[in-house]
Amino acid sequence: MWTVFAALVPAAAVGVFYFGIPALAVLVASTAGCVAFEALSRRMAGRDPALSDGSAALTGLLLGMTLPPASPVWLVVVGCAVAIFFGKLVRGGLGFNPFNPALVARTFLLISFPVRMTTWSPPSGLFGSVADAVTAATPLGEVRVELLKKGTALAAGGVSLLDGLVGRIPGSVGGTSVIALAIGGAFLLWRGIITWHIPVSFLGSVAVLAAVLSAHDPAHFPGAGFHLVTGGLMLGALFMATENLTAPASPRGMLIYGAGCGLLTWLIRSFGAYPEGVAFAILLMNMLTPLIDVYTRPNLSGEVEARG
Repeated sequence: MWTVFAALVPAAAVGVFYFGIPALAVLVASTAGCVAFEALSRRMAGRDPALSDGSAALTGLLLGMTLPPASPVWLVVVGCAVAIFFGKLVRGGLGFNPFNPALVARTFLLISFPVRMTTWSPPSGLFGSVADAVTAATPLGEVRVELLKKGTALAAGGVSLLDGLVGRIPGSVGGTSVIALAIGGAFLLWRGIITWHIPVSFLGSVAVLAAVLSAHDPAHFPGAGFHLVTGGLMLGALFMATENLTAPASPRGMLIYGAGCGLLTWLIRSFGAYPEGVAFAILLMNMLTPLIDVYTRPNLSGEVEARG
């Protein structure tokens, strides 16, 4: 847990650099809030409040990284309570949660407070005040608006590949910098915390679908590069879909799971009511993890399928 936490620090730092002190406040509040609610729940259950496993801190950091930079503290606290009590503890705590707790909280907040959760701010620099800045649509949001108004996406999503790679675009606190997230993901791969199966199949399925449909109808379907550098795709593929408690155990199962996440993400982005689909896609595939495990378990020959 602490290794994954450390791997997220570069992307979180980039978010603070571009969105300023309010973004830092969101990250601190979400991390501290989840740790506090975890300690409270342990006290209520008569258990040791020690939090050395790092799971609560990791949940809080992930949640904060998915929120808009100018999120008010009360919204962050509500998200922390949902993540710990309903996303994690309702089924017995660490190791028993069927869904990613941070995504449970983010989805709850998005459905309950859609205006707050879709009020984005443009990058304003380390000492800028995104809370007072003029709000801006994310590139995915711009595409959706243009499709509704003009029936074409060609004039929308005006984001350069470089801006998307470094994170200089409107978006969540820690989900905009593809480079920073990739550095953290590479560190996890190097340490053996995750394997390549889910990220490659997740990102690859989105890229293939986007490329094929964009080649067929570029006026309505943005290309693969646009999808890969916008929204929470990289954060979801590297740090959320790969959570070993909610993902399949076998390599074949992980490939199916990742491809399913990518397919659902692209479908929601292209045809759904929300411009972003990563959180919904991962939660839906979390539901299918037990079924995938049943059909991809190793043969009954005593051999255990290697995770690498």
